[in-house]
This record gives sequence, C-alpha cells and structure tokens, in this order.
Amino acid sequence: MLVLEYKVKGKQEQYRAIDEAIRTTQFIRNKAIRYWMDAPREQKVDKIALNNYSTALRKEFGFVKELNSMACQAATERAWLSIARFYDNCKTKKSGKKGFPRFQKDNRSVEYKTSGWSLHPTKRRIFFTDKKGIGEVRLLGKWDIQTYPTKLIKRVRLVRKGDGYYCQFAVDVDIKSEQRTGNGELGLDVGLEFFYSDSNGHHEENPRFLRKAEKVIKHAQRQIYKKEKGKNQRRIARQRYARKHLKVSRQRNEHSKRLGRCVCKVNALVAYEDLTVKNMVRNHCLAKSINDAAWSLFRRWLEYFARKFDTTVVAVNPRMTSQKCSDCGTVVKKSLSTRTHKCVCGCELQRDVNAAINILNLAKGRDGQSRTNAVGVGINTLLGENLVGQILT
Repeated sequence: MLVLEYKVKGKQEQYRAIDEAIRTTQFIRNKAIRYWMDAPREQKVDKIALNNYSTALRKEFGFVKELNSMACQAATERAWLSIARFYDNCKTKKSGKKGFPRFQKDNRSVEYKTSGWSLHPTKRRIFFTDKKGIGEVRLLGKWDIQTYPTKLIKRVRLVRKGDGYYCQFAVDVDIKSEQRTGNGELGLDVGLEFFYSDSNGHHEENPRFLRKAEKVIKHAQRQIYKKEKGKNQRRIARQRYARKHLKVSRQRNEHSKRLGRCVCKVNALVAYEDLTVKNMVRNHCLAKSINDAAWSLFRRWLEYFARKFDTTVVAVNPRMTSQKCSDCGTVVKKSLSTRTHKCVCGCELQRDVNAAINILNLAKGRDGQSRTNAVGVGINTLLGENLVGQILT
C-alpha cells in the first residue's frame, strides 16, 4: 500500500466544512465506543454490528447523514480497531495496561473509502460529493498520482495539521524493488551519545532536533497563555506552536528515512537491537532524549527499505551486548559512564562499537529460519500500512 500526500488549497468555508466532517467522524467513533461499552454481555458487538450502528446514527442525526455513508463506516472501523486491540492484549495477557478504548477528544482526520469523492481528469483537483459542503479543492504536491489508475485508490483521507490541510491517497500497489550497491553485513547499536554506532566503527551523530528547537518551542508555548481565551490571537498562537512541533517531527522522519535507505542500500544483512522503547521512556530522566532520538521510527524505515532493497534485517535481544567482549566472549561489567570496553584478552573498543559487533554476531549465529526479510510498511510516507490503521498510531 502506497500513501501519496498532497497539500489542500481551498476557501475558508471549505476548511470549515472539512473541520465539520472531522468532528462528525469523532462523534461517530465515540458513539460506537459507547455502544460497545453499554451493550449487554449476551449481545455480540463486532465490526459488522458497529457498521450497522453507523446506519442507525445516520437516521437519528442529520449532521451524520450529511457525511458519506462509507466515511461513517470508516469512523466505526476506527472504533473497532481500538476494541480489537484491547481484546488481543487481554488474550495475550500483555503486562501492564491493556489499552481499554477511550473516547477521542482531538480527532484530526476524516476518511473516505471508494465513494464520496471524485478526481478531476487532471488529478490536480478532487471533489467531495457528500453534503458536508467541502466541494472541489486543489491538490498541491510533487507525487505522480497521475501514473496510477483511479480504481487502485482504496482510501482518501483529509488531515488537519499545524500548517494546513492535507489529502492522502492510499494506492494499492506493490513496492518497486531496487538493486543494492553492496553486500556488506552491519550491526547497529542505537544510543543517546550517538544516534547509532555500527560494527565497522562508524558513529552517526545524534541530531537532537527537539533539544535544538526547545527554546523557540517553549517561547511559542508561553505566548499561548498570554492571549485571552476564545480570541483569534490565541488561536494564531496555538497554530504557531503546532507548526514548531510539526517541523521537528518532519526533521526526525527525513533523518531516519535517509539513514535507513543508506544502510539497507549497501548491506545484505543488517542487525539491530529489539528494543521496547515504551518501557524505556518510563525513566523520566531520559524520556525526552529517547523520544527525541526516535529509534522506533528509524526501525520502521529500516524494515521498509529492507523490503525495497531485498536486505535481510534481524532484530536481536540486546541483553548483555554492551557487557560481553566481542572478541573472546568474556563478560566485562561496566557502568553507563564507562565508554571504553577493555578486556583481559587485549580487546579495546569504544563501548557502542563493541555492542554493535556483538549484535551482528548474534544475528549471524541464528539459523536460517530466523533470518528472514522484514516485511516493512509498504508506503512512501510511512504513515501506516493502511489508512485505517493510521488513526491509532
């Protein structure tokens, strides 16, 4: 699934109509969650039941009926995704919180399926045919959606971001493979001092995008509370603050995408740590730095480009990779402040390089069944495998 994103240009009344469609989607999703919560035990509430409930909502509320019927179904599918995830976590006895479905307070998107919209023959304009009054808007972007037949577009999604409105198209196509330029083998150890250190001794600098922009972000946040509630100046200040965070998010994404492509393009085997980042950020002293590094985003891009370049990627358990000697296997205990690995066998390496070599050795030591090509998310913008799944990420 390929996701192509365009900037939407329209009139102010069209933007207000998009906002109304987004609020309606939030209303349908929350009503579906409440319907599931209030249903008696003997009543089975599944995906089909929620879709039928969206039809009942269209009969009951006029503003819901104005939204396209398939868009209403897509809203209930969002609710079912959160419910199904909760059931799966309970069945697998996941530790900690199970992710009980919660009501949404700040939805920012509305999703159409195969109806409710039509593309202009030039594919530079799109017309929404429901009764919300969005009408025809222009599409600005460099993606070549003209090369794909309209019948391959399975979803159309309108998204509100800090710098405006965007239209995303989910196109049902396979990823085009590219030829690798090398057949090397590489182990990666991510960290906070360096973004990653590899088994060849290279250290990639940590860009720290949030840390660098923190001063201007905090200034923009303070300006919000200096404006009176309900006034236009406060709304403008909030938009300015949102754009600052959006810029940091895009910088992280482009940085991870560039490094993931470079690594997979020249290596036939890439090994990395199988980290549980959501547990690591519980350390309030390191949470901001860990989130700023965006290790999970880098891993997703690695898995995507591994599929594109036919590269084998292996996630290994990081346990003891920093303590064990990569030369003789002896465990050398060291604290986090110790940045050099020194062993009695004479091996002396930078701590992260030693860990990267251990990660690569663990990946190479696996049997053939464990070393499989990763099936990454088949899109260009890495927003999710399909547009429904993107809501919960």
